[in-house]
Amino acid sequence: MVPRCLTIATSDSGGGAGIQADLKAFAHLGCHGMSTIVALTAQSTTEVRAVHEAPPEFIRDQLEVLFDDIGVDAAKTGMLFSIPIIETVAGFIRGHPVPLVVDPVMVAASGAKLLQEDAVSVLVERLFPLATVVTPNLHEACVLAGVPYSEEANREELAEAIHELGASAVVVTGGHGSEAVDWLFDGERHLPIAVERYDDQATHGAGCTHSAALTAFLAHGETLEEAVRGAARIASEAVRSGLQEIGSGSGPVDVFGLRTFEAPVRAR
Repeated sequence: MVPRCLTIATSDSGGGAGIQADLKAFAHLGCHGMSTIVALTAQSTTEVRAVHEAPPEFIRDQLEVLFDDIGVDAAKTGMLFSIPIIETVAGFIRGHPVPLVVDPVMVAASGAKLLQEDAVSVLVERLFPLATVVTPNLHEACVLAGVPYSEEANREELAEAIHELGASAVVVTGGHGSEAVDWLFDGERHLPIAVERYDDQATHGAGCTHSAALTAFLAHGETLEEAVRGAARIASEAVRSGLQEIGSGSGPVDVFGLRTFEAPVRAR
């Protein structure tokens, strides 16, 4: 059976991140992608102009119909935005456990806040204990660990601090900071995974693509280490192929390599 992957996240109207990025990564890795949309954004490459939350009962309806009919082999969460959304999602997943990747999305590439400040502690308390792995970037890891952001922040210490918050495993991703490494800590073992960085301004959706790829590899039955290594490769390749010409801000990553696409010759 084709693996079934679910993203529980927010729509990016610009198509670069969020639900849209997740579904692209799922498809690229041979999975059937499904979505539970918890909010909508009016978003481009330069701004998040507005956020519209879905009612909790509608979020639960989306989850129920998918689990009842299609089933889920692995799931991920992305931008959850508010306390009611987090509590709804956590309450459902607690009763329907699946391999779960929690991407603690807090700030967009444009600088817009994507998680309300009062919701951070609820995300940690309610969702981290349910996660197979949590995937903060360096900025998010510093916030979660309660330390000031630094390009030189110690990823080993950050991963241990976040693990102590209740996460079974942590990957501090390597897109930021002085060290190009994804740092995996599973509660027993530290595993630094070197990642390729590219001098590219098209990075919008890189974090979403990483966590979605990790989810897809888990759905295929890969071990956590294999999934983390695969996600690092996929995210890096998507940045390398990023579409700088799309929009006037940080362009979207491209997991498909669209520039290599050749349009079919039309029959005359």
